Amino acid sequence: MKAIVYDAPQQFHYRDVPVPETAADEVLIRVRTCGICGTDLHIHEGEFLAQFPLIPGHEFAGEVVSVGSAVTSLKVGERVVADNTELCGHCFYCKRDEPLFCENFLSHGVNIAGGQAEYIAVKAEKVFPFQNLSWQEAALVEPTACAVHGMDIIALKPGSSVLLFGAGPTGIILAQLLRLNGAAHLTVAAPAGPKLDLVSRLAADEVVLIDRADAQSHRERLLKEHRKGFDYVIEATGSPQLCEEALQYARPGGHVVVYGVYPANARVNWSPYEIFQKQLTIVGSFAQTHCFDRALAYLEGRKLQVNEMVTHAFALGDYRAALETLRARQGIKLIIQQD
Repeated sequence: MKAIVYDAPQQFHYRDVPVPETAADEVLIRVRTCGICGTDLHIHEGEFLAQFPLIPGHEFAGEVVSVGSAVTSLKVGERVVADNTELCGHCFYCKRDEPLFCENFLSHGVNIAGGQAEYIAVKAEKVFPFQNLSWQEAALVEPTACAVHGMDIIALKPGSSVLLFGAGPTGIILAQLLRLNGAAHLTVAAPAGPKLDLVSRLAADEVVLIDRADAQSHRERLLKEHRKGFDYVIEATGSPQLCEEALQYARPGGHVVVYGVYPANARVNWSPYEIFQKQLTIVGSFAQTHCFDRALAYLEGRKLQVNEMVTHAFALGDYRAALETLRARQGIKLIIQQD
């Protein structure tokens, strides 16, 4: 089969590799779509738990083409998505029912083979059939699962005011979940463009333009128009600068959520006195486990709108062009699509 294979950070090729062998508890999936996102740029650089050699791709959907001898829950021909995380179940954290911190954490497309290939083998317990989504929409299930996990961490109180930095694909999904689950007023701050236009139509009560060349403009507007601050400030861009300034927008007793994916060596300069004096709660939200069923419920029930988000589709052999388009911040959501 054809696949994108990294031999080392920044070094990948489109080449032939063997079709994965299927264990008794696994299914073989013919990949139809696989999204790419900012995390893939970090993986490209060797960050974010990446291990090589590696087939990337953690947002994949496809058709079951064969099932292992022990699999009874899935059938050949079913349209499915797969939770990319695999957990050991027996380490210190798994035994404490904290699987996200599994000491043997595996993730398809991050440290084991992912979906930027014609076929992928996945444990049947991690595979979810779907009925009412297009292949393009199905590529958004994994980002939706991450946003659902984010909502668990945020623990939003009904009637809250929320400031969300970022209108990328996950930010657009997260904004809709915030609106559905208790935000009385949602402000989204992001650079001008189609992403901000879409989140404005789908979820935001107010948008604030971020000028990457003049950070003072959005600061002045937010501090002037929201003098008491926000109940929740969510930084979903991965910008250390925006993460550093997030504290100033949180009201006393407020919450700051570190949601974006940042460079591993990034640092911020926060005032411990401000955190102490305002009694701020600061939390992080990393990836997801066990959220795919709820993500599918939102998407198949059409509570979340993702059908306008895919703006670019590439062939598997054009993965390099897809990465460059992503790096250039063009469009909204990019996917690799196979016929």
